[in-house]
Amino acid sequence: MIKIEALKKQYKDVVVLDVEGLHIPKTECFGLVGNNGAGKTTLFRIILDLVRSTSGVVFIDGADVSKDEGWKSKVGAYLDEHMLLSYLTPDEYFETLRKIYGLSEADIDLHLEKFRELFNDEIMGKKKYIRDLSKGNLKKVGIAAAMLGNPEIVMLDEPFENLDPSSQIRLKKLILQEKEVSQTTFLISSHDLNHVTDICERIVLLEKGKIIKDLREKELMVEELNTYFGT
Repeated sequence: MIKIEALKKQYKDVVVLDVEGLHIPKTECFGLVGNNGAGKTTLFRIILDLVRSTSGVVFIDGADVSKDEGWKSKVGAYLDEHMLLSYLTPDEYFETLRKIYGLSEADIDLHLEKFRELFNDEIMGKKKYIRDLSKGNLKKVGIAAAMLGNPEIVMLDEPFENLDPSSQIRLKKLILQEKEVSQTTFLISSHDLNHVTDICERIVLLEKGKIIKDLREKELMVEELNTYFGT
C-alpha cells in the first residue's frame, strides 16, 4: 500500500532522512520508533507531501504522492495541533468536517460514538474552543478527526503523548478495534515502547534518518528495543 524508494531529505550538508526502501502493506499496524531527531516526523511529513524530499519517491497504491492527488481521500492523519481549526469548538469542527466529507448527521454521530469513552464527556457539547482544550484533549480531537470518513490509512504521530493512563488504554483498544473491523492500515510514531509494541505487529527503528531495525517477531520486539535504548 505504501512504498518508499531511495528517500532522502537533506538540509544543506545535513542528511536528516535516508531510507533506501520500505514497504508497508495494507492492514498492517506499523510502528515507528527512535530517539528525538531520528527523522520520524520528517518521514511522516514526506509521506503526506507536507515536506518535499530531496530525492526518492513515496507511493500510495502506486501513486507518487508528490504528483498525484487521489491518495488524499484514502489517508487520515494527525501529527500535531496545527492540523486543527483552533478557533472552532469541537462540535463546530466535526460539523465542518462532516460537510467536507459529505457525511450525514447519522454518519458523524456513529463515528463520534466510537470515541465516547476516549472523550470521557470532556470534549463535545462544552462550548469550549479547541484552542482552549488541554494537550490531551487536543490529541483526542485530532485522532478522531484523522479517523473520520473511513480512511484506508491512518497516520498518528505520538498519539499516546499527553494522555492519562486510562485514555492511553482506551486509545489502544480503539485502534485495535478499528484495525480489526475496518481493516485500516495504521502508521504510528511513538516514544512509548510499551504501547507501540502492544498494538503494532511490525516496528521499524529509525536512528539518524536510517532504518536500524525492522522488527516483525512480536515476542522479540520488547527485548530488542529495550536492549537498543538501554532500558
